[in-house]
Amino acid sequence: MSAFEKPQIIAHIQKGLNYTVFDCKWVPCSAKFVTMGNFARGTGVIQLYEIQHGDLKLLREIEKAKPIKCGTFGAASLQQRYLATGDFDGNLHIWNLEAPETPVYSVKGHKEIINTIDGIGGLGIGEGAPEIVTGSRDGTVKVWDPRQKHDPVANMEAVQGENKRDCWTVAFGNAYNQEERVVCAGYDNGDIKLFDLRNMSLRWETNIKNGVCSLEFDRKDISMNKLVATSLEGKFHVFDMRTQHPTKGFASVSEKAHKSTVWQVRHLPQNRELFLTAGGAGSLHLWKYEYPIQRSKKDSEGVEMGVAGSVSLLQNVTLSTQPISSLDWSPDKRGLCICSSFDQTVRVLIVTKLHKI
Repeated sequence: MSAFEKPQIIAHIQKGLNYTVFDCKWVPCSAKFVTMGNFARGTGVIQLYEIQHGDLKLLREIEKAKPIKCGTFGAASLQQRYLATGDFDGNLHIWNLEAPETPVYSVKGHKEIINTIDGIGGLGIGEGAPEIVTGSRDGTVKVWDPRQKHDPVANMEAVQGENKRDCWTVAFGNAYNQEERVVCAGYDNGDIKLFDLRNMSLRWETNIKNGVCSLEFDRKDISMNKLVATSLEGKFHVFDMRTQHPTKGFASVSEKAHKSTVWQVRHLPQNRELFLTAGGAGSLHLWKYEYPIQRSKKDSEGVEMGVAGSVSLLQNVTLSTQPISSLDWSPDKRGLCICSSFDQTVRVLIVTKLHKI
């Protein structure tokens, strides 16, 4: 691919904020997005922005008692577009951003900070009930149905006698019909665990040797295809999730992506073979996954096993001297992206020429 054909990552708008921002998410079907974080005085904040004439307009600022670590619209209907958040005190809240004084749903979900959150069953993505998954420093991963108060519909925790590990990232997947659904969770010790919510069982586990910072399926609403896991030591792993070998598990390819922690991975909604990784040195890398000629083969015993593909770097850019803490592609406009970093800045990015890949 020549330099003229390569995608370009352009910082379109950037805005300095007066608080530490942990997460940012596009509001579906709009030119709006939310940022979440905490003020120096120890309170939480949600800000709602809209892109207007090449600039950002602050539409609303909502201050809450506890710092807000993460958020998702994934379980919301397109009509309501409620935001679910996890905070430093272990609370799961769901907010109507039009009337955010009191949450429409609230539960003390965990004993410690909720590090990570994901949603499914809303926005027309994924079959089945709307559900939210939260992962916490207390070592538990819990699945919530917003229509059901108080108790989680599933709770994955260490068995007695096992060390509790800090859960850093969670992701829904495999939601291609009313029954099937999985949650994948990544932990500070490098463990990756795949929970089958239909059978309420652990389907697969592996360890990538370094803390797992971010997990994402390339699509939530199809039969499991690919899973990307990013880690502390600058590496990411792409697992081919189509073929599970009884002892070897899923085939994977790994890549040394950044010189420091890979904080985030996000697949392009309009092309699942492209994904962005965000690094601890303030850089973004755009990757393309290529499938092998055959995605499975038989081992010496005649049992099917997966074959991993390869990844190639399409483009990279350094935006900040500080880690990029969150990243979100616009679901509606291809190539439009937001990211936040620990220099207290939110950036709107445009990635060009994606349709040519």
